Amino acid sequence: MLNLDKDFRKYFPSFDFQLKEFQKDVINNLVEKDNTLCIMPTGGGKSIIYWMSAMEVGGITLVVSPLTALIAEQAEKLNDQGYETLVIHGGINAKKQMTVLSDFANKKSTPKFIFASPEKFATDGFFEYCLKQRKEDIKLLVIDEVHCVSQWGMSFRPFYKRIPNFLDRIFGADKWCRILALTATLNPKELKDICEEFHISKHNILKQTVLMRNEIQLHTLKFNKEDEKEDKFWEIIKNHRHEKTLVYVYRKKGERAVEGLCEEAISKGYKAAWFHGEMSSKERMDIIEQYRNGNINLVFATNAFGMGIDIKDIRNVIHFMIPESAEQYYQEVGRAARDGYGANAYLLYSNKNIDVKRTHFIDRSFPTEAKLQEVYKNIGKRDGYRVIAYFDNEDIQECLPYYMKAGLIKIICKGFSGLTELYDIQDTKLQELYDSTRSKGFVRIMKANNITAEELSDIVYDSIIRGKAKLKKPLERWLVIEVTSTDISDEQMKIMLDDITEKKEYKHELLNYFVKLLEDNPNSQYLHQEIARYLGTDKYQLNRIYTTVDGNNVRSKSEVIICDLLHASGIKYKYEELLEYGDGKTINPDFTIYLPCGKKMFWEHVGMLGTEDYDISWSKKMDIYENYFPNQLIKTYENGALSKDAQKLIDKLKEVAKQNLT
Repeated sequence: MLNLDKDFRKYFPSFDFQLKEFQKDVINNLVEKDNTLCIMPTGGGKSIIYWMSAMEVGGITLVVSPLTALIAEQAEKLNDQGYETLVIHGGINAKKQMTVLSDFANKKSTPKFIFASPEKFATDGFFEYCLKQRKEDIKLLVIDEVHCVSQWGMSFRPFYKRIPNFLDRIFGADKWCRILALTATLNPKELKDICEEFHISKHNILKQTVLMRNEIQLHTLKFNKEDEKEDKFWEIIKNHRHEKTLVYVYRKKGERAVEGLCEEAISKGYKAAWFHGEMSSKERMDIIEQYRNGNINLVFATNAFGMGIDIKDIRNVIHFMIPESAEQYYQEVGRAARDGYGANAYLLYSNKNIDVKRTHFIDRSFPTEAKLQEVYKNIGKRDGYRVIAYFDNEDIQECLPYYMKAGLIKIICKGFSGLTELYDIQDTKLQELYDSTRSKGFVRIMKANNITAEELSDIVYDSIIRGKAKLKKPLERWLVIEVTSTDISDEQMKIMLDDITEKKEYKHELLNYFVKLLEDNPNSQYLHQEIARYLGTDKYQLNRIYTTVDGNNVRSKSEVIICDLLHASGIKYKYEELLEYGDGKTINPDFTIYLPCGKKMFWEHVGMLGTEDYDISWSKKMDIYENYFPNQLIKTYENGALSKDAQKLIDKLKEVAKQNLT
């Protein structure tokens, strides 16, 4: 077993906190067992898990992260800790990217962490080739926000789906480096999808015991008219005018959309800004920084403001429209209270919002039959090999997965348009290829020289890395595909439309279920519990709704008092740790106390005496302690003087420890 407390102090000496038990469990599982999926609430410390995992497995760690702002933030934090990072994303000059990647491939640099977007992993052949040159040094791949992999989720990003293919090309099938997948929420269907993609067994799924965010008070308000909803919205904004507030709207432009509502807020005197996917990376990063430092305290956003953005003191999240699912809702309210203090979440919706979500947001997120035909006219002009500018064409991105499912095309490898940008060629083989055609086109050179697409790409990439060729401008990120049919048959169209119908109906079901949750559970606590139950929290854990100073989730306010006093006294304890007795049977003491002298005690808080079932259960539990753990039981009772009783008991524990040490 790793000594993670000691290692943490060694690798991150400037941090003044300790690893939590769940964080240790995940790290140990990854290092000592196999690929691991970690599911824990937003703000729970996922970054530290993969930082420490990287240190323990050694070598280089690749990190797939969905947002430029998040990549920059994580890299900066690691740089501050003295670790070299390599950051590759669209906001960095393409020429500079090729230079730093060449240096990496030539072993002129060896960063501890390499951060890149899923788009980079999925589309950039040069990036892939450079990593392949150092594959023996790469020991870990971290997939942050892994729920984006699943085609069934509301945050599905097709580029994430290409990561397994990337791993096959770098390491070879069944020879991958270790995988650590991280997320805050997964429904059962997404869970199955992800585990199949990344070969994660059910034994290596680690889910934090309590996924609930009870520090966030959930308020759900349904309206008949949009005007009434908007009036209530501005009332809430006014009530929280001096607090950091995040408003989710989902529409970018228009009167009751991100920009329209933000302009109205500014006209009312609020320090507000908008945030959506059509803004540049720099613009979004500027907004995040202003929001973090308090120059603005009100942000109107689409769901582009979400995954991984770590602003700890957001006190309110307002949904001006209904989210698509319980998962999306819980992900987004999780932007609040990342510092562990209390916050509010308001959901304002109407029947009209629900209908619009179905017809405009869900249904229109899938291509129509007409669009599938129209986009394919360009792709399928001729059969055989061709290169496409996939990354620059949103229509192709939307339709390509369906064409692949129907067998219309195959992705062969990552490539570029041709060799026209090359000059000063000093490699004999590459020069022969360059001279073999007048057009210098990728596919023409393949055919003229009877070589594969991958062979051609590798020869070009290798020459660039070795300085045997120069470029007038960086190579494009194109895909080499094989078109198997110039027309879409009725059978192939049916395959695509059936797939779309299945996914559309599934998303409708998620929305319907979420609406039912809202209407059946107007109480904040019950709504938290039902969402947690849906996301897979064990029924036994659902009542752990109170948070202690040291981050434990407990079942009663009385237990909060005891935990906080134990923590303040410096006494080590664990809450509801399994205790084995007899022939493999177990009980859960309320608190297991670990005294410095090595002595272990069990503290039970007897809170419901006088209730028949409780009295019977408590009597059996006392018998177990007397028979198997004599003189190790201590107890408190529910009363108005609990704080004094608990402190008196703690003082006795300290005395026992002192006597045993001497």
